[in-house]
Amino acid sequence: MDIILASQSPRRKELLGQMGLRGFKITSPEVDETVEEHMPPAQVVEELSRRKALAVAGHADPDDLIIAADTVVALEGAVLGKPADQREAFAMLTALSGNRHYVYTGLTVIQGDQVVTQHECTTVTFRELEPEEISHYIATSEPMDKAGAYGIQGLGAMLVSGIEGDYFNVVGLPIFRLSRILAGFGLDLFQMADH
Repeated sequence: MDIILASQSPRRKELLGQMGLRGFKITSPEVDETVEEHMPPAQVVEELSRRKALAVAGHADPDDLIIAADTVVALEGAVLGKPADQREAFAMLTALSGNRHYVYTGLTVIQGDQVVTQHECTTVTFRELEPEEISHYIATSEPMDKAGAYGIQGLGAMLVSGIEGDYFNVVGLPIFRLSRILAGFGLDLFQMADH
């Protein structure tokens, strides 16, 4: 049995390692990420994580265990993915400034016929940001490959004044929820970390 992470995210790779998983494979599934307009964020991330997991499962052995995730930021019902360019990053960070938003991560784990899809939601509050600060943050290029145009595990931590819920969910992989799902697949992560 191979464990396969269906994501090229270095953050997700690092967090799986932190959970004691070793020697897992990484693949990046090509999936259509268009979803129906007005689909609730929780549904969006569940659907996209399921698509990613199924795309990888189609090329894997039946006993392989596939883990896929998708993260979005939601502000007043609008879903913010990764910014297309610096202007979009500026607009996103300006909208998040001084506001509370929600980070949703969908998780899908597949092994053979067993498919489990769930999501996690964390509330994040930004302090008021000056336009100049936003420009300087964007100049670091950290925001460009992240949902909502910030990384809480990097320089973006300086923008966050509060958080309610799973911190790791904001990084891109809700460790607590994933550990409970994996336990349902018979994986004892404490035992695996021991080796």
